[in-house]
Amino acid sequence: MREHDEHTAPEGHAPSTSPSTSTPAPDAPAYPVGLRLRGRRVVVLGGGQVAQRRLPALIAAGADITLVSPSATPSVEAMAEAGELTWVRRRYEDGDLADAWYVLVATQNPGANARASAEAERHRVWCVRSDDAEAATAWTPATGRSEGVTVAVLTGRDPRRSAAVRDAIVEGLRDGSLAAPQHRAKSPSVALVGGGPGDPDLITVRGRRLLAEADVVIADRLGPRDLLDELPPHVEVIDAAKIPYGRFMAQEAINNALVEHAKAGKSVVRLKGGDPFVFGRGMEEAQALAAEGIACTVVPGISSSISVPGAAGIPVTHRGVAHEFTVVSGHVAPDDPRSLVDWAALAKLRGTLVILMGVDKIGAIAEALVAHGKSPDTPLALVQEGTTAAQRRVDATLATVAGVVKAEDVRPPAVIVVGEVVAEGPDKPAR
Repeated sequence: MREHDEHTAPEGHAPSTSPSTSTPAPDAPAYPVGLRLRGRRVVVLGGGQVAQRRLPALIAAGADITLVSPSATPSVEAMAEAGELTWVRRRYEDGDLADAWYVLVATQNPGANARASAEAERHRVWCVRSDDAEAATAWTPATGRSEGVTVAVLTGRDPRRSAAVRDAIVEGLRDGSLAAPQHRAKSPSVALVGGGPGDPDLITVRGRRLLAEADVVIADRLGPRDLLDELPPHVEVIDAAKIPYGRFMAQEAINNALVEHAKAGKSVVRLKGGDPFVFGRGMEEAQALAAEGIACTVVPGISSSISVPGAAGIPVTHRGVAHEFTVVSGHVAPDDPRSLVDWAALAKLRGTLVILMGVDKIGAIAEALVAHGKSPDTPLALVQEGTTAAQRRVDATLATVAGVVKAEDVRPPAVIVVGEVVAEGPDKPAR
């Protein structure tokens, strides 16, 4: 159920067992309770907007719902047609609440609402009234859900405050700023989390929440480092660049660390820069975990290939300029036999070329592109430490980039953008 409507207060006031002799004090606090309605009869009177808002939660709770109303909104009618509730197409009549566990009174007829409320009182059925909170025996809280947690907020007769408090709690649970660790036994699992391009605000909501719940974090140096400072003291943070490798290759050592900590019953997060599957070797780690029978959750991240150029004011596509963009790794030089990149084909493309991990090879890359037909005057930009406080942009052309990188002391990490989009900007007229 969602936030109560204009005249509906939060859930909780119990009906008096003897209405003539026991009346709750007007300022008595509501008693919060979670109703388990699966298979139990619930009656909804009225098929308007109030019912449309409340019915989905009642359906999700598994209630056996009877709707009594001569008409209904198209959405409510669709619920009836789908078999999610039984629709009795007439006005309320005395006796409609027989054997009900819970009733929502939401018609536009005050007299009918009062009669239904009185019937509910006689039968000791919890009754919510959308038109008169004081006459109700139950109030609907502002409710939200996040990862199996239901948050229900009661603030007396202030529905807007109820909704605001609910939203703050749910948002905190979702983004990890409100930590709620699980204490039940955990199955071995690892989350491969893409941390985005560097700005800690650019990690996904799910990634931040998993990070807040972690026991062990194995982090790359290009991940959002500021987030590590927010972790509780008990969280073990491991710098992937400093794992003792011994006789193993670096990636093998990282894989082994993931497996070891997961099998120890820890919640493990592998925090990576950008996206785990964009030159992040995430699939190698997922395969290593699968081989050990360890569940793996992949949380995509914002790739630096598009976010860093955007942060520097460069659109990787632009109408009338570039209808495509290609992302390649530049960690292997064009003349290296290990290279899998077809530089000759890239030189013939008319769109944008984004090069990651290519700062130390950009001179050779530029020569290869020009040798295969790309104009030496093609504009190029290098964006170093993109999205962080240290971000800087250095412009050049394919002909001048080798000298510019040396003169400007451009260092990794930097994203390189090649193409006419480099010359675009907010101050340029639209095409």
